[in-house]
Parts: sequence; structure tokens; C-alpha cells
Amino acid sequence: MRLFTVDAFTGTAFKGNPAAVCLLDSPVTDRWMQSVAAEMNLSETAFLLGDSLRWFTPAVEVTLCGHATLATAHVLYSTGAATGPLEFSTASGTLTVNRRPDDMITMDFPAKDVTPVAVPPGLEKALGVTPVRVGKSRLDLLVELDSAETVRDLTPDIAALAEVDARAVIVTALGTDTDFVSRFFAPNVGVPEDPVTGSAHCALAPYWAARLGRTSLVGAQLSKRGGIIHVTHAGDRVHLAGQAVTVMSGTLHV
Repeated sequence: MRLFTVDAFTGTAFKGNPAAVCLLDSPVTDRWMQSVAAEMNLSETAFLLGDSLRWFTPAVEVTLCGHATLATAHVLYSTGAATGPLEFSTASGTLTVNRRPDDMITMDFPAKDVTPVAVPPGLEKALGVTPVRVGKSRLDLLVELDSAETVRDLTPDIAALAEVDARAVIVTALGTDTDFVSRFFAPNVGVPEDPVTGSAHCALAPYWAARLGRTSLVGAQLSKRGGIIHVTHAGDRVHLAGQAVTVMSGTLHV
């Protein structure tokens, strides 16, 4: 089976978020996919069989992943396996992907509403900073901080974050060169910090669209690798757009 490594949400190799993409030629077991994801040891490995798309971290399967979806579409477009719109059948429903004339790939994802909540026990100590606001989507905490600089310089206690009652913690602030910035910590699913997180922007897009009064925004994820995501909030959907670069391709022998 063909296997690729793709840097997503970047136009430059060794930036953005690397994902593995495995093009299956026959059905496989969940245990096998989990083993391959652990072997690849990237934040996500995508498995595509027909139009069925699934995503695994090194530890668990997840129900939505933006950068690995972008990576999968990039593989199909760059290899000539697809030219027009794509529809992936996933645990989060049908996800539509298309390539724009400027070679940016756009993905149609479900929006995630963020509800204000009190600061959960242990969160402030784990982050080492005082939140400005805290909200929660269905699975994740969204924590607004006072500046982009605070987000960039954050050095959270990852072990302590794993004790906070949430799948992941998204930290965010108003941007300087972009509309907003963010970082994403998910130790509970085996990802201490994700370099660039498309699914997080399903919550960030409606959050900042409401705050800034605009539906089309640009976000920067301030991990060490960094990445740029263009977002458009469209009611109960979010359109995410970005670039991707193939770094490696080969054959899986097991």
C-alpha cells in the first residue's frame, strides 16, 4: 500500500503539520491502523479506502482531523488520482474538499459552538497564566489569553493539562499579523502539542467571527513549526483553506 508524509497548512517543507496518508487497497482492522499510526508517530495518520476516511493519533482514533484531511486531498490531487471536488465519508459525516485555482485546498467542516464556562480546576496552574475568557465546545476547552505574545511564549505543564477535564485545550488571542493566533495541546489523546490543527479552527472560526464581526479570517498557529489557516464561518459550517507539501512517499510492506 502507498504511504505518504505530507506537511499540511504550509507551502514550505518542514513547516506546518506533518501527517501520514495511507491509501488502503483492501479493508484492514482497527488494530492494524492503530499500529501503523503508532509506528509513524505523527500527530495523525489518515487511512483512505474508497471514499471512507479515518484518522488515528499514535494512541487513539479521532472523529475529526483537519490537517490529515488536507494531506489526503493533497495526495489525491498531486498524484492525479482526483481533479475535482472530493467527498470523504467520515465519523463526522460527509466532508467536501475542493482545490481552488490558486492551488489552495478548501475543506467544508462542521462548526463547533463555544459556550462560556467557568475556569476549570487546575487549568490556570497548568497553563501558568490567567485566562481572559474560557469556553467549551463539545470536546475541547477554548482559552483566550491577553496577547499573541503570551500565546507564543506559553510553556504549559503538559502532565497537569492531562488532568483537566477536556479532550484538548486550545489557547488563542487576537493576532498581530493575522486576525487571531492559537496553539493546541491534547495530551489526553497522545498529542502533547499539535503543530497546526484544522479541527480546532472549527471552534476558533465562529468564536473570532463573532468577536471581530467578520466571517472570513486568517489564523496563525504559533507552534514551533507554525502554520496558516484561512477560515470562513458559514452558519453551521466552517470552510478551512490551506496549502500542503509532499515530503515523502513510499510503500508499506506489512
